[in-house]
This record gives sequence, structure tokens and C-alpha cells, in this order.
Amino acid sequence: MSPPSTTRQRRKDARPSELLDAALELFVEKGFAATRSEEVAARAGVSKGTLYLYFPSKEELLKAVIRHTLMADIARGAERLSQEDGPTGALLAELMTEWWVTVYESPSSAIFKLVINEVRNFPEIGDFYLHEVIEPGHRLIGGLIQRGIDRGEFRPVDIDSAVHSIVLPMVMLCLHKHSMGACGFADAHLAQPAEFIRQHLDLILNGLRVPDAKQTSRSLE
Repeated sequence: MSPPSTTRQRRKDARPSELLDAALELFVEKGFAATRSEEVAARAGVSKGTLYLYFPSKEELLKAVIRHTLMADIARGAERLSQEDGPTGALLAELMTEWWVTVYESPSSAIFKLVINEVRNFPEIGDFYLHEVIEPGHRLIGGLIQRGIDRGEFRPVDIDSAVHSIVLPMVMLCLHKHSMGACGFADAHLAQPAEFIRQHLDLILNGLRVPDAKQTSRSLE
């Protein structure tokens, strides 16, 4: 019996989401620059012409992959935030943990490495990523921090620095997964990403200081 083919059975049509999934798989496996459009079409089981009906260039295909994953998740987070009115710290921890665990455990966690690897050769992708992912995500988290400050739940801080302090370790976690982790160099401290993310957010929200005894006693009354 011949081994099963890794290429999906060719057919006339494919949903755009299937083309995007195939593209992301190959971008992760081979890198963006090394992946050819016909390989994406073959992985999705369609002709190259069918791929170009949806995505006229490989750059547009990568933009669509980013829209389909990270941008969609940011939009869902913004929608949920507009409907929540609980304690800001708890909401920040819940949203960030849920979002980043979802990203880390999905193929979209590789997008950060893809963009970093390819941005110098494809500056158009870097510009798109800046305006469509970084800036909306920054506004979302920054707005939540500002809400906490306005309500007296957080002390006044520099919003931009606070956002970077929250986000950049999460990005590094995804980069580790697709670099050192992909080569078999496991880090025991990063073996449980959900726990790492929760601990990171706890550190951001509560710091390293031992709570003041008087303040602790008052909070327990």
C-alpha cells in the first residue's frame, strides 16, 4: 500500500480559510520567502489560478493570514471588553491569559517569528503588521489600563511602557516556541505556557513587594 499523500486531493474550489490555513502551515515550515504560491495551492488542493482569484500576490496572502488570525482575535477582545464592567485587574488578567494561551497553542503563534524574519525584505508586511496588529492591540490594552487608572484601581503609570511590559514577554514566549522549542531545546520554565502567562500577569498587577501589613488587614475586614 502506498503511503498517504501529504497534498490534499485536488478540487475546483476551496474556502478562503482553507487556503489561509495551508499558507500558514507552509510559511511556518519553510519561511515566507521560500514558500511558492503553487505550493500553497497544492497544499490546499486547488490550482494556482484559484489561489490568485482570492489572493493576487503572496504578500496579500500573508496579510490575509494575519487578518484571519491575530486581527480577528483582537477585534473579538475589543468587543468583549465593551461588554464587561467588572474589576479592571481581573478583566485584564482574564482577557490576556485567554487570548495569549489561544494564540500560543495555535499555528498563529508563528506569525510573530514570520514577521520578524521577513520584515527587512518585505517592509510592506511590516507596515501592515504595525498598523493592523500592533497599534489596535496597543490601544485595546492601553485603554484597559487607563480605565483602571481612572477608576482608582491602578496607580498612574506610563501607559505605553505598561503595555510593552505586558505584551513583549508574551511575544517572546511564542518566539521561543518556534525557535529554540522547535529545535528540541525545551525550557522547563516555559513548559506550561498558561501558567507562565498567569504568573507574568500576576507579577505585573501585584509586583514583587510584600503587601503592607496594615493595608492587608484592612482589605480583609
